[in-house]
This record gives sequence, C-alpha cells and structure tokens, in this order.
Amino acid sequence: MRQRQTSRPRLLQAMFDALRLPDLRRRILFTIGMLVVFRFVAHVPLPGVDAVALGELFERNAMLGMLDMFSGGAMRYFSVAAMGVYPYITASIIMMLLTPVIPRLTALSQEGEIGRNKINQITHWLTVPLAGLSGYGQIVLLQREGVVSSTTTLSMAAMVFAMIAGTMFLVWLGELITEYGIGNGISIIIFGGIVAGYSRLAGQVILAWRGGQEIGVVGYVIIGLIAVAIIVIFTEAHRRIPVQYAKSIFKGGRMYRQAGSTHIPLRVNTAGMIPLIFAMSVVMFPGMIANYFAAPTGAEPNFANAIQNLFDPKAALPMGLFYWGLYFVLTMAFAFFYTMVIFQQQDLPNVLQRQGGFIPGIRPGKHTKEYLDTVIKRITWAGALFLAFVAIIPFIARQATGIQVIQLSSMGLIIVVGVVLDTMKQVEAQLTMRRYEGFIK
Repeated sequence: MRQRQTSRPRLLQAMFDALRLPDLRRRILFTIGMLVVFRFVAHVPLPGVDAVALGELFERNAMLGMLDMFSGGAMRYFSVAAMGVYPYITASIIMMLLTPVIPRLTALSQEGEIGRNKINQITHWLTVPLAGLSGYGQIVLLQREGVVSSTTTLSMAAMVFAMIAGTMFLVWLGELITEYGIGNGISIIIFGGIVAGYSRLAGQVILAWRGGQEIGVVGYVIIGLIAVAIIVIFTEAHRRIPVQYAKSIFKGGRMYRQAGSTHIPLRVNTAGMIPLIFAMSVVMFPGMIANYFAAPTGAEPNFANAIQNLFDPKAALPMGLFYWGLYFVLTMAFAFFYTMVIFQQQDLPNVLQRQGGFIPGIRPGKHTKEYLDTVIKRITWAGALFLAFVAIIPFIARQATGIQVIQLSSMGLIIVVGVVLDTMKQVEAQLTMRRYEGFIK
C-alpha cells in the first residue's frame, strides 16, 4: 500500500525522491563533483602575491569584496580563478542590452536554437578580452598597493593569461553543470563560492559573540532571517494576466471552434539581482578613481580624500547616508530600466497576436501593449522597492546592532536564495517528467 510522505517539507521531499532515482542521483553527484573541482581551482595562487598585504587591502576596499563574491572567494587568495565568472556575466549583460539595438543580433535572437547558440558563441569570445582587461586592471591595482611584487612584462603577461584561462575554465565547468548536472551552472558556481565564504561569516559572528555583543548578534540573525523571508516572497511573487486562445479543430470532416484559457505570469522582480550589480558598480566607481589620487596616510588630505570618504560604504553617520541613499535610488532606477529592456525584448503583445491569444476585455495590438506596460510598471514599483531595501540591509543591520565586524552581503543572500529555489524547482520538474510523484511503499 502506498501513502504520501508528509513528514518533510515539499522541497526537501523532492530532493530525497530525486536521490532514489539513478539518473537524477548521477546528475546531483556530478554537480557536487564540479563544485569540488571549482574549490580546488580557487585555491591555486598566482606567484608573487603578498597574502598579508592582500588581506589588508580587502579590509579597505569594498569593491574588491563584491568581485570576490563573484569569484567564489578566489580573489581573496588572488588565485588563477580570481575573476570568477564575472567577465562572462558582464559579457552576457552587454549582449543582452545590444540585442534589441543591433539589427543583426535581433535577427539572430529570432532564429531559434541556432541563433541562440551563435549569440552564446559571441558572448564567449567577448568574455576573453573582458577577462584580459579586468585581470590586467586587478594586477596593476595590486601592484600599486604593494601586493604583487613582480613587474616584468613577461610575468605580467603570464599572470593575465592564467587569469583568463581560470575564468574560461569556470565558465566551462558551469556549462558542464547545466548540461549534465542540476540547475544553472554559472549560478551554481557563484552559489558555491558564496556558501564557501559563509564559514568566514560564521567566524565573524563567533568573534562578535565572544566580544560581548550577544544582543547585537541575535539582532543580526533576526535581520538576516527576515531578509531571507522577504527575498523568498518577492522572488516567487508574480501577477497572473489571464489569456484566452481561440482554437480550431477538424473532426468528422467539419471544423469546430474551441476556447482555451491560460495566464501570463509577470514577475514582480523581473530584473533579478542585475540592478544591484549595476548600482554597486556606479557607487563604487568614484571611490576607486579617487583612490588613485588620494593623499597617502599621514599626509594632508586633498579633494580626492574627501570623495573617497564620501563613497565609503563603511563611513559613519551622517556621511554614510549619502552612499547608501545613492545606492538605494540607483537600485530602483536600474530595476525599472532593466525590467523595461527585458519586457521590450519579450514582445508579449505581438507574440499573443501571432498565436491567436487575447486578454479578456482588452483589444489586441496597441491596447494590449498599453495594458501590459501599465501592469509591468505598477508591479515593478514593488520589485524595485524590494531590491532597494535588500541593497541597504547591511547598513540597516550595522546601525541597528552596532556591530561592524560582521559583513552581510545583500547580493549574496539574493543569489543563494534564488539559486536554491531555482535548483529545487528543476529537481521537481525532473521528477514530474518521469511521472514520479514522491510516493513511497
């Protein structure tokens, strides 16, 4: 006799059920194996790096902390995978923005699987020069800070090529996970690096607890749990737009018309974490430029020092309000911009019209476009406010608890929660395809 297992949550039950199936178990073990390989590569250091000076630099430069998140902690050791998959993500974003602008790319995007493969190939080729420029810039910055001792042309070229190879190797690992494992490979690589870095976060929590800040640590944990709950809610939130289709079928030599109905799920947070990346890059850029012209420690401060302090995320109140307030506003602005770009690329009104679908009470064509534009703008306000709030959670947590040693990453939380939800949904989809409903004997 069969009975449904109800003692465990649905997502966890799906994972247990997947482990019972040989092919899904093989996919899960393959994904774990690739993550192990990634962690080995992340600890292969480049030669000539002063580890002590590198650690001190990370404490001063918050932009490096963001790049370290995408590299899965590899940049903190300045390994061959120091750039992680960040150049590939940048190339993907550039191609996404250029596709509706360049007619040739627009035509490729409409050619189905073949067109998407060509765009993906162009993205890979674009990743190589971006990785080279990013690697060279990182090496020059570390040389200026006294972290890298070797300055010869040959050693510089060897380090740049090693970093490019490390990035492309991680991209290859991610694509292997996508094809033979479970989930989106690139997201899984970033997820693995962030989770590996949580051991350092645990050490910061223990240090604060032993330092007599028990109440602050409890407050930090509560804020973190609230943030995770909000992220889950807004990641899953969507507005359903009802759609009806007029179907024609032939039966017995005669044509019959039937009506079918479905819905379009418009996500509240269509943009994902991309607005956070854009906004952080913008607010970090002035401080990075000012760092090159700022007076050294002990000398009389100049204008560059003032700019550097103004764009310092660790600055105390009221100076810190400018940085985090600008971060909040830019996150909202980029959320609207990126959502509109994605929505225009989807071209839902024309897709519905070609497929014979219509929204009840709304005329096809121009009126459908105006209606969908209005709906997406309204729900994007909720998504933009959600992203902007998540963006400033580290600032809120530090001000509410008074703990400065704990570094909570808002983007890290969004990535981890999003990847877990997406991966578990793919596991459930695989189970559904095999008509396996999670019953036990």
